Amino acid sequence: MRPIDEITKDLGIPDDEVTRFGKWKAKLSFAVPQGSSRGKLILVTGMTPTPRGEGKTVTSIGLAMGLCRAGRSAIACIRQPSLGPVFGIKGGGAGGGRSTLEPMLDVNMRLTGDFDAIAAAHNLLAAMVDNHLFHGNELGIDPSSVVWPRTVDVNDRALRQITVAQGAKNGPTHPSKFLITAASEVMAVVCLSSGYADLKARLGSIVVAYTKGRAPVTVEQVGAVGSMGALLRDALFPNLVQTSEGTPALVHGGPFGNIAHGTCSLLSIRRALGLAEYTVVEAGFGSDLGAEKFVDIASYVGALHVDAAVIVATVRGLRYQGGLDRFDVPDAAAVERGLENLFKHIENVRVLGIRPVVALNRFADDAEDEVSLVRDFCTTVGVPFEISTSFLEGSQGSLGLAQLVIEESGKGSDPKPLYDARASVEEKVLALTSKLYGGDGATFTESATADSKIVEALGLSANPICVAKTALSLSDDATKRGRPRGFSVAVRAVEVAAGAGFNIVHMGDIERMPGLPKVPAALRIHLSDEGSISGVY
Repeated sequence: MRPIDEITKDLGIPDDEVTRFGKWKAKLSFAVPQGSSRGKLILVTGMTPTPRGEGKTVTSIGLAMGLCRAGRSAIACIRQPSLGPVFGIKGGGAGGGRSTLEPMLDVNMRLTGDFDAIAAAHNLLAAMVDNHLFHGNELGIDPSSVVWPRTVDVNDRALRQITVAQGAKNGPTHPSKFLITAASEVMAVVCLSSGYADLKARLGSIVVAYTKGRAPVTVEQVGAVGSMGALLRDALFPNLVQTSEGTPALVHGGPFGNIAHGTCSLLSIRRALGLAEYTVVEAGFGSDLGAEKFVDIASYVGALHVDAAVIVATVRGLRYQGGLDRFDVPDAAAVERGLENLFKHIENVRVLGIRPVVALNRFADDAEDEVSLVRDFCTTVGVPFEISTSFLEGSQGSLGLAQLVIEESGKGSDPKPLYDARASVEEKVLALTSKLYGGDGATFTESATADSKIVEALGLSANPICVAKTALSLSDDATKRGRPRGFSVAVRAVEVAAGAGFNIVHMGDIERMPGLPKVPAALRIHLSDEGSISGVY
């Protein structure tokens, strides 16, 4: 690794605008230029993944390194890994092989403490709401209508439904729940804020409960803006680390793409655009989630322009979408069937107004005939294609992809929202379903319909929607692989996220508090007697 001072010097950042966290990581102050000489923004999305992911982070890191190897300046903007996947099934989110974020262990396990600050602010608010109920309830909150949950950054399905304040001395008993910290509205607020004033305004707008007359109660009314803001002060500064080849990387914020908006902070993206020729931004999961939310939420809020999008595909992902459960077994016929899924994601990126490039993240067991199928298919549908082997070869393995991205990003794109902001929640859901998912309808439960009416009554219908649904299918049903057609999505709830500036639409049986698998990654992580940690990857 290069000392972090070398990285900041290369970027032209003065010493007094850097807060160092040891030798290898730092936070950047607000004084860093934000888009003063706008570089090109490259969005990295993907096909529908397998449960273990298809290597979008590896490819994003590799692409940034490849751009540097091609003689261009580049910064990777990556979401901070949540401890949920680190200790769950997917493992760490800092890349792998020779395409990693460094110091990798720190990045995967708490970095500079931003998640801790976000969880603390979130839980402080929950405590203050219940404290208000205990001490007389001057705001007239209906205890059964408290909608602000608790949060913790680990997978724990036992906390999906809880009851708080049990016992006569503890205040009004009411139902509650835990969300994983990546799904907290405070996480979204931090990632979408432009500075302290915006942070405080967004925090103050968060709806925590309703009165018996169904009037919303906000953080501003509870009086928690100042204390929450104090906890979040330093968390608003982007974290600077580096890749395995010394390329700068900003790792800041970590909303999941399937249950939140799936993009690192706007502050980190804007800083990167002002510091480098190319900013590589990784968005969560496939184009139906991360890419859509980047255009309809992040770009909408941050006035960002996407110059090109890389769609990460894998042979094993195509096998899986082609019907194989053992996706590590070569099967050209399954790959050919799975290409329907890739084609839909290519169409989706084009529908979003962005120029697509397909990157095949190659694995050691990919057969030549399978790879040829993908290459020939991309030629047939007219989309640029390149193999990426950055896991094994670092920047050398992504140089071809980098050169392709340079060429394609110079041709111009015209990103556009998928729906009219003035449309109702129902109309926005139908637009997503028909244009991106490939379905032909949506059914709203009685409670979801009631939720939509609350959104309308609060004057929040113009906000974008943030869909919480499975990432394992283009539909809302994880068992529907490939390119499903003729289905209807099931909307079971609509949740106001006024601070984040969007409305959360819950589809299917998605949970915002994941559970651990039968054999979690936590079982392979160990601390030696000498203090070294192993098993995090």
